[in-house]
Amino acid sequence: MGSGRWSTDVYDAAARFRAATGASAFAYSDSGAARVHPTLDPHGVRLRESRDSAEHPQSLAIAVLFDVTGSMRRVPRTLQAKLPQLLGLLLRKGYVAHPQIMFGAIGDATCDRAPLQIGQFESDNRMDDDLGRILLEGGGGGQKTESYELALYFMARHTATDCYERRGKRGYLFIIGDEMAYSRVKPAEVRGVIGDELGEPLPVAGLMAEVSAKWDTYYVLPAGASYVGDQEVLGFWRDLLGQNVIELADLDAVCETIALTVGLGEDAISLDDGLADLGDVGSAAGPAVSNALAVIGAGSARLELAAPPPDLDGPSGNVRILGRTAFLGNPGYRRQQSLRIIKEIPHPDVAVVAKQTPYALPTALPPLSRAAGVIVIDMPTSFATRVSLPAPQDTPMLRQTRGAHRNLVV
Repeated sequence: MGSGRWSTDVYDAAARFRAATGASAFAYSDSGAARVHPTLDPHGVRLRESRDSAEHPQSLAIAVLFDVTGSMRRVPRTLQAKLPQLLGLLLRKGYVAHPQIMFGAIGDATCDRAPLQIGQFESDNRMDDDLGRILLEGGGGGQKTESYELALYFMARHTATDCYERRGKRGYLFIIGDEMAYSRVKPAEVRGVIGDELGEPLPVAGLMAEVSAKWDTYYVLPAGASYVGDQEVLGFWRDLLGQNVIELADLDAVCETIALTVGLGEDAISLDDGLADLGDVGSAAGPAVSNALAVIGAGSARLELAAPPPDLDGPSGNVRILGRTAFLGNPGYRRQQSLRIIKEIPHPDVAVVAKQTPYALPTALPPLSRAAGVIVIDMPTSFATRVSLPAPQDTPMLRQTRGAHRNLVV
């Protein structure tokens, strides 16, 4: 999957046809279907794949999974109506050259007929077809938990992407919901829904480490949901995802929020750039997106790029800290050819935090002197303080940046 190209003209033609004939964009569900559409059934699926091709040589996998229980069943309809804005921002604004998008839906395996629905990674208008096949069951167990953990299990063990396997680059996973996952993946539910044999229950906290290896994961809680603003729900996901929990004040802004989050993650835009792009495409979602992405998109800055000094490790006091400092987070940052950080310091108390996934970090760093330098790679200051790094006022040399760069000199 993943061939072809998105066409807004094709989308508009299909919308006009449905309007003329009275057909629904979600004809499968609205016709009274009572089970998962065969093309979205995860049972027995070995892999959902996002692959490079001559047409798309640098594919980037983006998965959007939404809770369709209770009040959340409106989300797919909003997504379908705003698909042109999502693809327009990603493609025409240059955030991503070759996105491959997969849509899926989450229910409750304890009581729903469709606890998990998974589409294909698509580059063209077939992603709209997958949306239209989703069963909007609207069930759920009514206990502030749904089977998000089954979706996470599928994403960890039943997806394969060339962006990760060929280039070591994670895809993007967006979970749109308003409840918590169950605490464990249950073998009986995995067997019944996906078809795998799981020897013992799998704690969701451990599963997140598998997911995060391949997917930069975000949880979006939109306005109008049953548990909007619920601190128990927000706390559950923040414990798993850190600052990658997005509270969205306008459900209609969900596509724009996804697009700008990807643009920020790709270092294609700043938050201000993205908000300007929303104005360019005629979107009124700017205020909602700005508030939702304030933590993720604000305060990011690049350290100055420079060549290493010629007297590195010499009598001048310039010290190469790579190899002397514990790197936390993605082991890929340890590759010297990818990242070399040089710092002139009076003391060896320098901590380098290479953040790729927040839940890979400890809750606190070893004690550092007030004079220590702390370099934070790809982490907002708000999250830096969350993991007990020294506060900026106590550590004047605190720096932050996004992405891995060569020869960073402070």
